Amino acid sequence: MTERDRAEDPWRDAAPRVLARLLRAYGSGRFDLCEDAVQEALLDAYRQWPAALPDDPVGWLTSTARRRYVDRVRSDARRRDREERTARLHPPVHPEVAERDDSLLVLQLCCHPDLPPSGRVALTLRAVAGLSTTQIAGVYQLPERTIAQRITRAKRKLAAVGRALPRPEHATERLTSVLDVLYVMFTEAHHTTGGSPPRDADLAAEAIRLARLLRRSLPDSAEVAGLLALMLLTEARQPARIGQDGGLRPLDEQDRSLWDRALIDEGTTLVEQTVPGVDPGPYLLQACIAAVHAEAPDTDRTDWDEILVLYRLLEAATAHANPTITLNRIIAQAMVQGDAVGLAGLDELEARRPGLPRVDAVRAHLLERSGRADEAVAAYRRAIAAADNLAEQRHLRDRVRRLVASDC
Repeated sequence: MTERDRAEDPWRDAAPRVLARLLRAYGSGRFDLCEDAVQEALLDAYRQWPAALPDDPVGWLTSTARRRYVDRVRSDARRRDREERTARLHPPVHPEVAERDDSLLVLQLCCHPDLPPSGRVALTLRAVAGLSTTQIAGVYQLPERTIAQRITRAKRKLAAVGRALPRPEHATERLTSVLDVLYVMFTEAHHTTGGSPPRDADLAAEAIRLARLLRRSLPDSAEVAGLLALMLLTEARQPARIGQDGGLRPLDEQDRSLWDRALIDEGTTLVEQTVPGVDPGPYLLQACIAAVHAEAPDTDRTDWDEILVLYRLLEAATAHANPTITLNRIIAQAMVQGDAVGLAGLDELEARRPGLPRVDAVRAHLLERSGRADEAVAAYRRAIAAADNLAEQRHLRDRVRRLVASDC
């Protein structure tokens, strides 16, 4: 993350609110120009606010973004007449107008059904989460140019569909896309593909904030409740997840006394209130798994039989399309049926999906548990070469050092 990325972090929540105001004034067909104007306003704030913080930061950003928008439109002679008509017909939106819905409005707009899934996620990470193109490229492990093209195509597609902003009924119609985008945001926050820092706390907080807004908007949705509970239960473990040396602490090595009990209580209560009488979807099933881990005093006393059943249900719910879910099911299976069964499952998965991330790390752990130290060291080293998260690399190197030292 660059110095500018870090400097803009405090305004991540303001950016979608300002963008929503411009979109209300000028229409979704001007998404590209509106988003560029907001980014320029944020840059102006980065330069000017350290000297004098405005009394109303969101109002300041809105006024500045409007000026930037007008400047951009006026610079194009072909659009001058259109811009002047727009400025007359659409007066400024006052701050009190539906601020609480602004982020969801932009999120739903970015999840327009005419956009491809990859474009929806990239545009949301850019417009709502405030990630740079470099960071989004890290999420996808793709070149920056590819991500920039996705974002540009998504903006053009929104421009082609016209001025209409999302309506209330779109909250349900676009729910799956919205949930998937929020999940990607939260996953990136907890395992930054850029590697440094190992976690993006601001992005995690923004994903949870948006999930809470969505929960208030759709209180009867089991999957919305499931995603929020999953985020809360995952966030609760964060204080124990990174060691003092900066290395990742896997679940079996975490000091559970450091876990945030308030978040655990909120997450488990949400799960308990939502599960009865519903057919759980993927996010609620993952929340159930997280709740089982959260309630266990340690790894050995975790109800691995229940977790294995839940992962099998999760595989069925996702039509076996997610190799990460299959990998986690294999780990649970190893805990219930033995490491040899887990290693056989890894061989089968790798035969079907060669080159998957984390397979070597899991294989190394199971080999270490089986007492096959030399093979474990080789697998850990392959996992280190494939890992791009610094905290994960430190953890894997520590495992290698301990194995080599014990062997000596």
